[in-house]
Amino acid sequence: MEKEVHEQYEYARKRIRQKKALYFHFVLFLLGSLFLFVADIFFGLRIGEKKNWCIWIITLWFFIFILHFIKIYITDRFMNKKWEREQIERLVALQQKRINQLESSISEAPENNI
Repeated sequence: MEKEVHEQYEYARKRIRQKKALYFHFVLFLLGSLFLFVADIFFGLRIGEKKNWCIWIITLWFFIFILHFIKIYITDRFMNKKWEREQIERLVALQQKRINQLESSISEAPENNI
């Protein structure tokens, strides 16, 4: 029972660390976007002849943030250790079934004497 409690604790700790990193990424995104917007609009920093270059960078960064969000709240939520164990058990059962079928086909086949 203690091993199970320890696994639950470690899983909870890992999830909290992931969520903390996501929140940090969000705050960094907001502050970075604000800085880019201010640098582009108010200070007139330009990259070549491009106007509103910050919009493209902010859009790309937002897309990366959405991917991070999906990983934390969707992918990792469903594909956790429990899901991994179930998949391993299912594959092991399928392998064992196939091995049993092969053994029974070998034992049923007439032996070829040389």
